[in-house]
Amino acid sequence: MATTKKKTKNPFLKFIKWFWILFICGVVLVALPFLFASWGLLGPMPEYEHLENPETNLATELISADGKTLGKYYLEDNRTPVPFDQLPDNLVNALVATEDARFFDHAGIDARGTIRAVAYLGSKGGASTISQQLARQLFVGVRSRNKFEAITQKLKEWVLATRLERNYTKEEIIAMYLNIYDFHYNADGIRSASRIYFGKEPKDLRIQESAMLVGMLKNSSYYNPIRREELVFNRRNTVLAQMAKYGYISEKEKDSLQKTKMDLNFNPESHREGLATYFRMYMQRWLNQWVKDNPKLDGEKYNIYLDGLKVYTTIDSRMQHNAEMAVEAHMKKLQAEFFVQNTPERNPTTPFLDLEKHEIDNILERAMKSSARWRTMSRAGKSESEIRASFKKKTEMTVFDWNSDSYEKDTILTPLDSIKYYKTFLRTAMMSMEPQTGHVKAWVGGIDYKHFQYDNVIQGARQAGSTFKPFVYAAAIDQLRLSPCDSLPDTQYCIEPMKHGNIEAWCPKNSDGKYSGEKKTLKNALANSVNSITARLIDDVGPASVVKMARNMGITKDLPEVPSIALGTPDVNVYEMVGAYGTFANQGVYVKPVMVTRIEDKHGTVLFEYVPETKDVLSRDVAYAMLNLMEGVTQYGSGGRLRHSYNKNSRVYKEIMTGYPYNLTNPIAGKTGTTQNQSDGWFMGIVPNLVTGVWVGGEERATHFRSLSYGQAASMALPIWGLYMKANYDNEELAISKSAFDKPSDLSINVDCTKVVKELTEDMDTDDDLDDLDF
Repeated sequence: MATTKKKTKNPFLKFIKWFWILFICGVVLVALPFLFASWGLLGPMPEYEHLENPETNLATELISADGKTLGKYYLEDNRTPVPFDQLPDNLVNALVATEDARFFDHAGIDARGTIRAVAYLGSKGGASTISQQLARQLFVGVRSRNKFEAITQKLKEWVLATRLERNYTKEEIIAMYLNIYDFHYNADGIRSASRIYFGKEPKDLRIQESAMLVGMLKNSSYYNPIRREELVFNRRNTVLAQMAKYGYISEKEKDSLQKTKMDLNFNPESHREGLATYFRMYMQRWLNQWVKDNPKLDGEKYNIYLDGLKVYTTIDSRMQHNAEMAVEAHMKKLQAEFFVQNTPERNPTTPFLDLEKHEIDNILERAMKSSARWRTMSRAGKSESEIRASFKKKTEMTVFDWNSDSYEKDTILTPLDSIKYYKTFLRTAMMSMEPQTGHVKAWVGGIDYKHFQYDNVIQGARQAGSTFKPFVYAAAIDQLRLSPCDSLPDTQYCIEPMKHGNIEAWCPKNSDGKYSGEKKTLKNALANSVNSITARLIDDVGPASVVKMARNMGITKDLPEVPSIALGTPDVNVYEMVGAYGTFANQGVYVKPVMVTRIEDKHGTVLFEYVPETKDVLSRDVAYAMLNLMEGVTQYGSGGRLRHSYNKNSRVYKEIMTGYPYNLTNPIAGKTGTTQNQSDGWFMGIVPNLVTGVWVGGEERATHFRSLSYGQAASMALPIWGLYMKANYDNEELAISKSAFDKPSDLSINVDCTKVVKELTEDMDTDDDLDDLDF
């Protein structure tokens, strides 16, 4: 019987069979999400156009003249995108090493990572690529706790990740991911995170700083460096270990960096904190008006909180810092002395002087009715009696305090007592401008925006005092062709009734009530604010001419055409006064102050460029003569403290002359101004390429020093200017001029009063003389 040979099976057939089964299943599994997406089974997916231009809310950014970010306007997202080429390599390396080691090798889905995650059920790491994480941030949202929904979301991420990879380069995806992530504390995106946590731009991040920020990507709420520093420290070191694992840093570097402290430099960014707060709030109002007047091509308005505008300002961050430091240093010291002189024992009506009880009650009544508390309770339908009762109920609150950390302290006060408390604080305003361009370089509207939000630079208006006199002198020199060396007698002068709009005779007195009877040059008269000579000048030219002069130099406030304006009775603000004084420094040409040079949209398209607003007001000769006149103020007049050292042991100098002696030797034109009862102190200072105005006073005119020694402008306002200019001169990069003012080659007005100045200097060699010059 014949036998049949049994057929032997190929041992590889089974392997090949299962290989193709698994391969086909894998292909189907990969293809299914895309099919499901196309069939709509995964729910709504973003349109193709949205994938090409994913929308994120972008903050509008204010940029200083020296390229620093002053602040941003945003509702929820404090976001400013940073292109890939401005991201440091160490940040990109940390991200890839920690989140997606094969990022540059896959097309949105990491097959090896996915298989590992499935095989080990995620115990050895997940499989989300950077592209998938970006898709989740942009389109999918927070992972659902429902398992079915979570799987659907994951499938969506796969589909969207591959689409993103088709639409964007790897570099663009990394930049988008870092720009979109919320790092907590309004740190939306890597730019804000770098500034808020380390006080620097992303390009300046060190390896360990980049590692910390990348570590936060796992969960910024949980890995919070402010609340959980040790946890974040360990997470940072894990990132550094990953960087070493994939060869981005050596083991030696890793060991060294893991020992370093995190060195946080926490700078929370809010609308009430940081540099140039008053200026930023002014610009917010300015921009809101600008977007109304400048709609998009389709008629829609730009949104300053969402559209990512870039606003290029004239502010120099270094000069702004110097200005804020000068204000802080002097006002803290000035306030301390004010408190000493206004204890309840010394002044029972503190912080007010020379007021009756009913007058104080009226001030407090007005303050209550204009408060946010009154408005809020009124809108809520509360009765007046309920509202008034609430002002007498003690409550916990945080108030301003010069002597506490961060200038705040927690206390318990009634709202009415808090009103009284805040009225004890002296306020200030300061603005600095380049006269040739009108570019505003520094803007300080008060002592602390968080607690004193009224901007005294532009919202406030106070009596100008003797700082108004240069308008009188300019009109007189322009019309009558007078010279700084011309003389007029220092005797009481009266303007008769019914002249220049006066019903009664106007006979102003000199500040000390004395008259020398001798002739004084105009230069000496302005330096010492001799009222009798100013009265003669306004009588000669007429109040209307002075008003016209001031108007041409940018003063828009109400200026009645009466003789008394010569002594500074009109209310003006610092913004307009600085612009006006700039006319003298700019050879007689008024340039309207400007704060914005250019506005761009988020794509870099220019939407606005500033065109200077100028006006010829004075001839070069008259402008130079005025500078020469005002130089006398700082040479031997009320501004002499900037140059000379007097009795440094005097209590006045010790207690409130912050930074004294200043010992400034360069040419300076200026004018002090102190109003009645020392309610307002002004100093206007000019060097060839910078004009700066300072005002100091109480919110209420009745809040002031009792004596001229402390209440005069030379004590209240001038020290801020001195501190500010010393700091500016210490930074040679700012190029603030120390040169003489440009003298016209064919000057037709005599300004050489050398002999007279010498005689006056010899007669005025005591500290008391110089203290009593200008009030």
